[in-house]
Amino acid sequence: MCPDCEDFARTVLLLGQLALYADMTGADLDFVDAVSPSLAVSLPEPPPGTFLDDADPAEDS
Repeated sequence: MCPDCEDFARTVLLLGQLALYADMTGADLDFVDAVSPSLAVSLPEPPPGTFLDDADPAEDS
């Protein structure tokens, strides 16, 4: 696995776990609000081949 692939996968996993935590009863939403932007910003470029050739997420923004 390429070095960026591992970072990308780990960060996506953490974002997913944070989203699940946010939906739990009694979740600390201040924590979620504080941590989620930092995780999103730390997300590295997706590894090559993550998206189809004609699906460029940068074009959607």
